[in-house]
Amino acid sequence: MLNSILLLFGNLGTTELIIIVVIILLLFGGKKIPELMKGMGKGVRSFKEGMEEMKDEIEKPLADEADKKGEEKDTDSKSNAK
Repeated sequence: MLNSILLLFGNLGTTELIIIVVIILLLFGGKKIPELMKGMGKGVRSFKEGMEEMKDEIEKPLADEADKKGEEKDTDSKSNAK
């Protein structure tokens, strides 16, 4: 987790990160930051849910086609067995 966070910030050092945090505190204030983080969390959650829905929509037609092909093979093998 820490490695992915560090990769996000690239080659920023500790001093640069502290300066960024101080600037954010000055701009938004201590009371507003938790609200901003909560909003960002909801946005990320919504994005992930949307991605899952898109994934399901893409995979569902593929699964339906595979089921139809399986049924056709079963029907063919039953008619050939008679």
